[in-house]
Amino acid sequence: MITVDDALARVLALAPGPEIETVGLDEAAGRVLMQDAISRMTQPPFDAAAMDGYALRQAEIGLPLKVIGEAGAGHPFNGETPEGTAIRIFTGASVPQGYDRVVMQENVAREGETLKITDASGGPHIRLRGGDFAEGDRVIAPRLLSSADVGLLAAMNVPHIAVARRPRVAVLATGDELVRPGDTPREGQIISSNDLAVAAMARKAGAEVSLLPIARDTRESLEAAFAAASQADLIVTIGGASVGDHDLVGSVTEAMGMERSFYRIAMRPGKPLMAGRLGQSAVLGLPGNPVSAIICATLFMLPLIGALQGLPRPTMIRRARLARELPPEGPRQHYLRAALIRHDDMPSIDPFEDQDSARLSLLSRADALLVRPAQQGALQAGSIVDYIALSDTCH
Repeated sequence: MITVDDALARVLALAPGPEIETVGLDEAAGRVLMQDAISRMTQPPFDAAAMDGYALRQAEIGLPLKVIGEAGAGHPFNGETPEGTAIRIFTGASVPQGYDRVVMQENVAREGETLKITDASGGPHIRLRGGDFAEGDRVIAPRLLSSADVGLLAAMNVPHIAVARRPRVAVLATGDELVRPGDTPREGQIISSNDLAVAAMARKAGAEVSLLPIARDTRESLEAAFAAASQADLIVTIGGASVGDHDLVGSVTEAMGMERSFYRIAMRPGKPLMAGRLGQSAVLGLPGNPVSAIICATLFMLPLIGALQGLPRPTMIRRARLARELPPEGPRQHYLRAALIRHDDMPSIDPFEDQDSARLSLLSRADALLVRPAQQGALQAGSIVDYIALSDTCH
């Protein structure tokens, strides 16, 4: 068995360089920017009023002023601005040359065209040209684009961007015992849940997901399933990769020419994990146990989908204080489902008493996975420990 770190390095090595495509901004959120986006605009493009009020000269703040015009957003004042004058101005409007102050409308008294300042505090209430960004500024790649990034790119007048193509991920559950949700299981059968959970995780990570029909425990069924998934960038299998007589995924993929990177890993839950390459597809064989499948997908599938989009290896580990004492750990790295308790400085983490790896209800309640290295000694309450947050992965 290999370590978790070694396994992750081998999994990430299965990712070729991302393919680049051009998309419009309406398709940009959640995509990975692959080439720097260069602003075609300066923002604001002019000195702009930050308040409704009057534009005037700071040096003339105590004098009576003559109001000579008005400026609104999209409707600039284009006249002369001689000394002793002011204009009515609205938020977002261009401040005419010569004026260097906007006084809020609440702080003036106006009679006809004569203006007096009643409160000179605050200001200058002008957003200077280029105060946000300038023409030629860049959004640096690679970058996973948020909705705020899309707004920034739009303001930069960048209509199209180069992004990584979404990875094609095929998810394949295997086993004669599985039926789809909504079907009535016969004796000895269960509902297939792992493939739906893993597919949801892959979509959230930016993949285009194909949920394949359940493969039965025959070579013919598995071979047909792998043939159907042959155009995928990543094939994720669930179950069938252990050592039982009916666990055929390993032998079938080997017979089909898979170059195996590893099989079995020193972690719990999730020891029977397999990875390799079959044709043009990376293959990740997750355990059939529900919790093991989702935890392994968190640790290995999600970083691989990120790598297929050009993202660097993520930093998943965070720190917390242990809420209770724990006995010594065994020979495999252990990922314990746990609850987080928020504090001002650092959260505390409380692992569940029950760590049964078949109980999805416990994983659904968990905020985090407490990470315990193999052979770690007993821990006292208050010890600083590592954890992986689940809020951004399977929740």
